[in-house]
Amino acid sequence: MRLIVISDTHSEDLPPLLIEDIKKSDLVVHVGDFCDIDVFHRLKALKEIRAVYGNMDGLDLRGVLPRKAVFKCEDVMIGLFHGEGGPDKLLEKVRVAFGKERVDVVVFGHSHEAFNQVIDGVLYFNPGSPTDTFRAPFRSYGVLEVRGKNVKGMIVKIK
Repeated sequence: MRLIVISDTHSEDLPPLLIEDIKKSDLVVHVGDFCDIDVFHRLKALKEIRAVYGNMDGLDLRGVLPRKAVFKCEDVMIGLFHGEGGPDKLLEKVRVAFGKERVDVVVFGHSHEAFNQVIDGVLYFNPGSPTDTFRAPFRSYGVLEVRGKNVKGMIVKIK
């Protein structure tokens, strides 16, 4: 399965490259900070979506999305959590959030900075932000390729 992974869209228009990649994918994963429920509905109209809310999301999104989620994709358990706090403690907080659950991948956002690293046998994956042109070092989204028990994460930089 091919999953398109996004975060921190902040009510901005999604780049055309990302929209085209979503149409060619099997599933969209969004880990929060939609900032507008219409973004969620537009993504849901394009493709099946798994999502959690972020710290900037209002009650409308918090009413339909969980704060944290775990789902199975083929033979891989994937955890979703937006993240919280300052960038220096973000990875630690994300790791603690899933400390007692068996997950193979943890997808998170919040920092607007891409991250793709295996730590203690778990892939920690932050797609960055596809819309941030101020705080992020570059605009990006992620791709997770899942085949049975194997998963590969890739960061796509948007020009």
